[in-house]
Amino acid sequence: MTRIIGIDPGSQRTGIGIIDVDDVGKLSHVFHGALAVADEATFPLRLKRIFDELCDIIATHQPAECGIERVFMARNPDSALKLGQARGAAICAIVSRGIEVHEYAATEVKKSVVGSGRSDKTQVQHMIGILLGIKGPLQADAADALAIAVTHAHTRASLARVGIPRTAWRRRR
Repeated sequence: MTRIIGIDPGSQRTGIGIIDVDDVGKLSHVFHGALAVADEATFPLRLKRIFDELCDIIATHQPAECGIERVFMARNPDSALKLGQARGAAICAIVSRGIEVHEYAATEVKKSVVGSGRSDKTQVQHMIGILLGIKGPLQADAADALAIAVTHAHTRASLARVGIPRTAWRRRR
């Protein structure tokens, strides 16, 4: 059994999703939630809260691997910079616990979970609910984080089946 944490970074809300995957690829839901940090007095305090709360979640659930969404270039450069800083705080929390980080583009996650890289958030939420047997509505950021964890589980299993190291699979950018 391998425990995977998925992170959907955000400067106002960071989605967290944790799953277990067994040796035959069966997925099990462990935890999901969203760290709402928009109420902090300053942006640096938001980053600290992301780091601290993520460290607490890691200590509680002990994931072995991590998938995180890769930053996309938004129209607003200030928003992209803030997103990158929130992502950096999350990555620091993960690597400070000795966990390797694997990055996935949003289109890659959507394609893995829904079958189309252009699917919308409601389709991702619906499919994650089905794949993990979660009843009721899922908060969008938490669903995205679970989708990232599922994508990592699928990718690692596929690469293991064909015997390709993950580092060789990624194209150099």
